[in-house]
Amino acid sequence: MRAARFYTSGDIRVETVEPSPVRDTDVRIEIAACGICGSDLIEYQQGPEHTPIEPNSRTGASIPVPLGHECSGTITEVGADVDRISVGDRVTVNPNIPCRECRYCEDGQYNVCPNVVAVGFQLGEGGFAESAVVPATQVHRLPDGVSLEAGALVEPFAVGLHAVRRSGLQAGDTVAVFGCGPIGLTAVQAAATAGAKQVLVSEPNDTRRNTARNFGADSCIDPTEEDAVEAIRDATDGGVDVAFEFAGVEPTFNAAVNCTRRGGTVTVGSMSRGEVSTDLNDIVTAERTVVGTYCYGFPPQASRTEFDAVIGSLEAEEIDVNAYITGRIGLDEITASGFERLLEPETDHVKIVVEPT
Repeated sequence: MRAARFYTSGDIRVETVEPSPVRDTDVRIEIAACGICGSDLIEYQQGPEHTPIEPNSRTGASIPVPLGHECSGTITEVGADVDRISVGDRVTVNPNIPCRECRYCEDGQYNVCPNVVAVGFQLGEGGFAESAVVPATQVHRLPDGVSLEAGALVEPFAVGLHAVRRSGLQAGDTVAVFGCGPIGLTAVQAAATAGAKQVLVSEPNDTRRNTARNFGADSCIDPTEEDAVEAIRDATDGGVDVAFEFAGVEPTFNAAVNCTRRGGTVTVGSMSRGEVSTDLNDIVTAERTVVGTYCYGFPPQASRTEFDAVIGSLEAEEIDVNAYITGRIGLDEITASGFERLLEPETDHVKIVVEPT
């Protein structure tokens, strides 16, 4: 099969490799679509960070490995012990596999397991390939009304839904979202769907501001043209109830804090590439709450958390798939027309989907 394998920063090669065998508890998926995620871009720019240089202690995998974890496809083979998934099923993949042995897994907090391995990173299997072998526990069936392309969006939209749940947002709350990249946009959609009274966003990119409007934003601010904190505070009688930060840089974190009302909540879902300094008095004296949010529910509880909720939203056509997907490419185009295009400072893309087969 053909796969786009990551070697080191700036070096992804489309190669022909031998498909992995299917173990008793595994399934093989013919990949139909896989989105390029921000974490893939970071790995491409700065890696190896999450991909193992030495064989991973749980999986034995090491670079070069296929990237890609926002993926969907059709089951073509099942292991001897798999009975809930059948050949021909259309599925999406929950990429994160907890260890089930640490204190957090024992408490059922699988999504904060420190020993997690992920499809597209430590597993040695990824969605930027014609097929991938994953544990059967990681797949969710897609209803007939949900396309395989839409199935590749379940993972990022589950991240946004989890962020909104972590924030404690209530119907009627006012909301600000700083940074409308692919994950920030999913939070805009989830907040609007959850009944936010007013959703304001701060985003310098024209395309992403327009997409935010499609996803339910009431007001879109270009922070290079006006003071976002001042504009948001003026529009919400002194500050929003809940702010989300998805840019990962110091100015946007502090802006998110300062545009939140006294007693409000700041939910941070960005991965910072450097230190972030803040004035703790802005948090302490106003009794603001700062919450971290990372992913979504992991197996074995994932079917009762965000993944299946997003699949339901896709089936109900509550998510504008065509507004979110701005590019579709093949494996051979993955570097020039995928990674490099998304890394352009003024990119006009939101989500580029790779179609390996």
